[in-house]
Amino acid sequence: MLYHLLRYFSGFFSDTLHFYAYQYVLFRSVVAILTSLVIALLIGPRIIRWLMRMKIGDRPEFHHAALNELTKEKANTPTMGGLIILSSSIASTLLWARLDNPFVQKAIFVLLWFGVLGGVDDWLKLTAASRQRGRNGLFAWEKLIFQIAGAVLIASFLFWDFAQIDDAKLFWVPFYKHGLPLATWPFILIAIFYISMTSNAVNLADGMDGLAGGCVAMVSLVLVILCYVASEMMSRTTPVTWASYLLLPHIPEAGELSIFYASVLGAVLGFLWFNCYPAQTFMGDCGSLPLGAAMGYGALVTRHEILLLIIGGVFVIELMSVVLQVGYFKYTHGKRLFRCAPLHHHFHLAGWSEPQVVVRFWLMAAAFAALALATIKLR
Repeated sequence: MLYHLLRYFSGFFSDTLHFYAYQYVLFRSVVAILTSLVIALLIGPRIIRWLMRMKIGDRPEFHHAALNELTKEKANTPTMGGLIILSSSIASTLLWARLDNPFVQKAIFVLLWFGVLGGVDDWLKLTAASRQRGRNGLFAWEKLIFQIAGAVLIASFLFWDFAQIDDAKLFWVPFYKHGLPLATWPFILIAIFYISMTSNAVNLADGMDGLAGGCVAMVSLVLVILCYVASEMMSRTTPVTWASYLLLPHIPEAGELSIFYASVLGAVLGFLWFNCYPAQTFMGDCGSLPLGAAMGYGALVTRHEILLLIIGGVFVIELMSVVLQVGYFKYTHGKRLFRCAPLHHHFHLAGWSEPQVVVRFWLMAAAFAALALATIKLR
């Protein structure tokens, strides 16, 4: 919105006011981080007070007595704090991004679709509306249907956007400088799988104060960089793009998504002010589901689906720990591979304090992010 206003009035003030920085994606990305951070810090206390008045408080219940004992002090801490992230990131994106950009439009749609889905799930879990369902919220099949539906819509629209972009029609693998041919149906299936998988992966990691938020911040920072290099020029004096220089897929207009992921980064940092140990609020599904889906969406647009497995390595580990635990439990008829899954609970039960688990997982997330950025140059 501010971008369009500044562009509209630039002709009126060109003789007296020479302000052209707003035209640069990198400048607007930095400002978007600060804007969403400030908005999150301002609206955070108000949202938390509203959640407390509505009595939307978490009551952690695990199928593990020792873990329930460790988390008993979290009872009645307000959840659905993801509203802070959604409000701040969308507001900052609307202020600084080009709203006529198709990738930005779909990014906002992803946050809204999965945010509403997660919000309904949280509401059913944590309010009187859940009396007939216990603490289950939406059933797994209900949630999956809406996740797949949202992913199908995004995949379909992306397919049409990519129709005239040669690099977007290819499947790109790290360490290899050429894309591989990709047919229509595999692309749509990959899109559905990635958006659904990433939304659930972040949801699983949202089990400790600051854990999911800190890891999402790392991933968002990498996506800011990937979106920028996907379409932006190396300088205003040369037509060479960063993508061609680094032998990466060139996706025109994808650079505008840098503002979107910068807004998410700032919003998550602001949320961590209230979510750090001991948390004043929890993210809830209304935060974890849209943030995860947004990660998958960024990988699809920049054509870095495989690289996302490295960028979000912590989330992949968390997801795989659950898959392995369930599979091993069924195969051995009751034995467990870990003390508890997802993996962060295993270390908590092993004697690590909650802040130790969170900070060490943050360090792992930073290492994965650095490794992913290093692979960009290795072609």
